[in-house]
Amino acid sequence: MTSTTLVARREQALGAGAPLFYNEPLHIVRGEGVHLFDADGRRYVDMYNNVPCVGHAHPHVVEAMVRQQGTLNVHSRYLHEGIVAFAERLTRLHPAGIQSVIFTCSGTEANEIALRMARMATGRRGIICTNATYHGNSEAVGKLTRLGDQQPAGGDVRAIPFPEKLRPIVPGASDAELCEAYLERLSDAIQHLERSGAGLAGLIVCSILANEGLPDIPAGFMARAAEMVRAAGGVVIADEVQAGYCRTGHWWGYEVTRFTPDIVVTGKPMGNGLPLAATAASKTLVDTFRAQTRYFNTFASSPLQAAVGMAVLDVIEREGLRENVAAVGAALKAALTQRKGRRAFIGDVRGHGLFIGIEIVTGDGSPDRERTVEIVNRIKDKGFLTSNAGAFGNVVKIRPPLTFSQRHAEEFLDAFDATLDDING
Repeated sequence: MTSTTLVARREQALGAGAPLFYNEPLHIVRGEGVHLFDADGRRYVDMYNNVPCVGHAHPHVVEAMVRQQGTLNVHSRYLHEGIVAFAERLTRLHPAGIQSVIFTCSGTEANEIALRMARMATGRRGIICTNATYHGNSEAVGKLTRLGDQQPAGGDVRAIPFPEKLRPIVPGASDAELCEAYLERLSDAIQHLERSGAGLAGLIVCSILANEGLPDIPAGFMARAAEMVRAAGGVVIADEVQAGYCRTGHWWGYEVTRFTPDIVVTGKPMGNGLPLAATAASKTLVDTFRAQTRYFNTFASSPLQAAVGMAVLDVIEREGLRENVAAVGAALKAALTQRKGRRAFIGDVRGHGLFIGIEIVTGDGSPDRERTVEIVNRIKDKGFLTSNAGAFGNVVKIRPPLTFSQRHAEEFLDAFDATLDDING
């Protein structure tokens, strides 16, 4: 079957417009480690998918999944030690203030619980996010998505400019001055919510601003923003769906950007492909949520989730993947930064661990989405899968499984150089 035929069938079955990557979509049939294979048997290095964080089809995770599904899988209204042990293990990876967990199946669900938890704990409704963020697909969480300069009419959500140094809101400002300028925007948002009657329930932010394009954040902003939100009576929600699980070379993105959250949301990588997400917070916050809801998720807090979640943690710890991410990521970022000086259209290289963004720009420094898309498609043809992302769609997004090695990085750099030569030529 040709890809063209499959696309036509897909549009009929799923509806026209369901997104696909690349100008010529890939028909992927198998995954192993950091590799994906198409229907013709061609192998690609996966440099995008953070869901299979310990690698596609990892034997230890697969075995745990098969064994548990072959033994027992039920909903959460029965006692099962596995899910309790998993929750205990997960909270131990956070600071002492994170003590209890509500499990779900997706980051959207987990973020929705976080918003509800913040509102119940504070008795207020106002939520602050950045103007180029994404936290999920539901109606409530979707209200936060890529607001730009447009503020929603409902009065319970306000967006602030995401803090960055490349295109700052105050050109030419020092790092300290820039931090103050962004904090002033946060203060304005808090005051607006207070005047509107919604009040401040909380701030939700990806710890490393992944969807915003991994910008370099003015020093001290995240910690001071958290202090400002708490002083106004709100709570701080760290969305770690992309930033967590050692993606940055640390367990959590908030360790890199140096702030302490009240609520932590995790998702995608937790199950290495099995739907698994979590909202973790203090026992007081979780107990308050439990007391005011009858929240129940048929497929969450299950023995299967527990077994697979435990297996993923086992692999990360036994195979030293946090250390691998730190070492390989630092070397790859340094090598890409060297290329920035050689190519005028590479405007910036930034990121943490194995989450790196390459900003592509025009001659005057403006975002160049068209060239970014061209790079992504050309490097796909050379066997490496990336995507374009960021607030302007002009960032080459590199986010491979945590098992990505130095050898894979060197192969990618060769292909990246060849791609840029092709474009220049």
